[in-house]
Amino acid sequence: MRIDPDTLPADVEALRAQVLVLAETLEAERTARRRVEDLNDRLRHLIHQLQRMQFGPRSERLDADQLNLALEDIEQARAETEAVAEKDEPALKRRRTGERRKARGVLPPHLPRIEVVVAPESTACPCCQGTMHVIGEDRSERLDVVPARYQVIVTRRPRYGCRSCSGAVVQAPAPARLIEGGLPTERLVANVLVTKYADHVPLYRQAQGFARQGIMIDRSTLAFWVGYAAAELTPVWRLMRADLLRSGKLFVDETRAPVLDPGRGRTKSGYFWALARDDRPWRGGDPPAVVYHYAPGRSAKHAADVLDGFTGIIQTDGYTVYKTVAGRAGIGIAHCWAHLRRDFFDVTKTGPAPIAEEALQRIAQLYAIEAEIRGSPAADRRSVRQTRSRPLVDEFKRWLEQQLGRLSAKSTTAEAIRYAL
Repeated sequence: MRIDPDTLPADVEALRAQVLVLAETLEAERTARRRVEDLNDRLRHLIHQLQRMQFGPRSERLDADQLNLALEDIEQARAETEAVAEKDEPALKRRRTGERRKARGVLPPHLPRIEVVVAPESTACPCCQGTMHVIGEDRSERLDVVPARYQVIVTRRPRYGCRSCSGAVVQAPAPARLIEGGLPTERLVANVLVTKYADHVPLYRQAQGFARQGIMIDRSTLAFWVGYAAAELTPVWRLMRADLLRSGKLFVDETRAPVLDPGRGRTKSGYFWALARDDRPWRGGDPPAVVYHYAPGRSAKHAADVLDGFTGIIQTDGYTVYKTVAGRAGIGIAHCWAHLRRDFFDVTKTGPAPIAEEALQRIAQLYAIEAEIRGSPAADRRSVRQTRSRPLVDEFKRWLEQQLGRLSAKSTTAEAIRYAL
């Protein structure tokens, strides 16, 4: 900022006031610059984390949840910087408000609408003082929340006695409860379960939430509710599992989960095994369903326990344990094309990859055939696959074998091809 000496005031007090204004402006600019520098530092750190996740050694790669937390931090810092800038520039605020409105989407129609009408203080015409009428309106919507409201259900069971017969007393039986003599309603227990398992809020934090409402419930009490509910839900799980095992085809997959290991100061690996059925794409008669098994490992023994009693076809990734178990139990295997395709797709995102791109194009031809026959009877789908898809798959296999001989064994494309073969 350049200052013309000729424009400076001669009066000392006026000059002092101008210096103070300039000092305040300079400090505000320094503060804004520090915010931008902090944001840039966070962005550089996030880029470094993303590079580690994509290209770093497997042992150093970050979990996606950690990156989401980092992204939230960046987005909050950016919003703070924008809010400060918009206070100083109203035009910038108007422009950005319009951009945000376009990007925020539409609120779901099933939500109840509470209308608030903001009318002028006076509807008299400023010209003739006559009564004005509505000719239109501007309408806007904002999302609101009504915080959870706890209430106490008081159950009263009056006892009735006869004035003439001293021994005759009638009273309705106590209603059945999930936890006899317990504090919670079934709805409260369900809320604790959903908050713990769907929202991933541990019980000690839920206990803290109750305490903020003046309700003192110990974590051990919440744990008892969860355990009791699990015991009551186990028969439902068994029925669902039995229904799935009667299916002709199931999806099977295992997902690693860190498990607390008391006494060792660190976590160990456990696995959730999922059995899933979804026959909707071909209009099957069975409803979609999924059940989960927990096991401390992912060996053939655990896979055999999960699939015990099943005699159909399993659709899986290329994990060798499934092949081992299927061979013992007489189960058929249908490997998942989505897993195969994903490896080639990941290769194309790291740079030019003509072989991986052609592989994706060949897979797309198979996907197009599946889109055509989706919903057709099973016999028709099988016929089309044998006549149209099988030749494409056979040729794809020969082509992959040829390309594998041209590549370095350590390349990511070669890894994707070996997985496919």
